[in-house]
Amino acid sequence: MDGNGRWANRRLMPRVVGHKFGVDSLVHTINACADRGVEYLTVFAFSSENWKRPQEEVSGLMNLVLMAVSRYLARMAQDGVRIRIVGDRAMVSDKVRAAWDEAETLTRDNRRITVSVAFNYGGRWDIVQACQQAMRDGLPPEQLDEQRLASYMSMAYAPDPDLFIRTGGEVRISNFLLWQSAYSELVFTDCLWPDFDDKALDAAFADYGRRDRRFGRVKTDVGPAGQAVTVPPAA
Repeated sequence: MDGNGRWANRRLMPRVVGHKFGVDSLVHTINACADRGVEYLTVFAFSSENWKRPQEEVSGLMNLVLMAVSRYLARMAQDGVRIRIVGDRAMVSDKVRAAWDEAETLTRDNRRITVSVAFNYGGRWDIVQACQQAMRDGLPPEQLDEQRLASYMSMAYAPDPDLFIRTGGEVRISNFLLWQSAYSELVFTDCLWPDFDDKALDAAFADYGRRDRRFGRVKTDVGPAGQAVTVPPAA
């Protein structure tokens, strides 16, 4: 959800104001995705690298967590949204952890859409913590395969993402879901996150719908006489 700060700067407002509008955009997008049949939505709210930002902005983001829970949690619970928090919880305050616990507890029985909020999250951290858990469980190296390691990842409860959307014009994944997005379709848009609306969401879905997802398999087309023609992947 990139571009909140730039959105605010262009309007001569503090960056934290952009993040506040970004929360509104998030709530709208959650409902828009649920209305379109999306069952799992994961959003990158705060990366493990975001601690390097100015202290004022970091503090504002932490306060936004408390504000969002206070303002939106009851409504999302009524709308059938289930909330899960993924990331390293050790560095956040007791108040923020308590807000997360409240959000997860209140919505744990909802099934309309599961929204995973990645906060103090990094893809490399996720892989490392999965390996550490496997080691603590005494798993022999010869028993550690992709399926077993995936069961230790922070989002083992969810399927791997089909579609990866990044707003704000940057063309990189920035240490997000490195393991899980190995075969995700990537969509990058110049739209700043506070401006991300139904039109932008549907455009991303339409782009995804035009992709040919082969997962490493060769492409099979139909030749002029109706016979199957196998087209090898590009070298």
